[in-house]
Amino acid sequence: MEWILVAVLAVLLVVAAVLLWRARRSQQLREGFGPEYERTVAERGDRRAAESELLERRQRREKLDVRELEPAAREQYADRWRATQRRFVDEPVQAVAEADELVTAVMRDRGYPVEDDFDRRAADVSVDHPVVVEHYRAAHAISTDSARGDAGTEDLRQAMVHYRALFEELLGGDTHRRDE
Repeated sequence: MEWILVAVLAVLLVVAAVLLWRARRSQQLREGFGPEYERTVAERGDRRAAESELLERRQRREKLDVRELEPAAREQYADRWRATQRRFVDEPVQAVAEADELVTAVMRDRGYPVEDDFDRRAADVSVDHPVVVEHYRAAHAISTDSARGDAGTEDLRQAMVHYRALFEELLGGDTHRRDE
């Protein structure tokens, strides 16, 4: 009888340890991915499936050689971004398309794989930039609408705001002129 009690206690300890480990992992994912955690849980409809996906994203990201941009490259991209913003006044559709291309170029130069489909690119970026990845999704959706002729000027303006949020995050700083 005594050995049964010991076995039951051992099983209970193992179960408690597993539950504690899962709770800690969930908390770390929630803190690390922020709003992206909640979005993924809502999208998957299952916390375990969402957490599994987020862990897979982290593992994929760990295999990438993501790096900071050199200061000269950062400044060149910042200049290109300012030119794109100025272009918006006269050519909003083209400016949004250019903003998308510019974000993709920065991602490529930082070491993110950009050959994959959009969802994979967003997933890759979400590991390092979980707060602004939703801006990327919103901007991309508007850009897609624009390519079909389904986006108005205000939509395009919003796309530029969304692209700028991700762009600045990827660059690692403010892209506005220092004298502005």
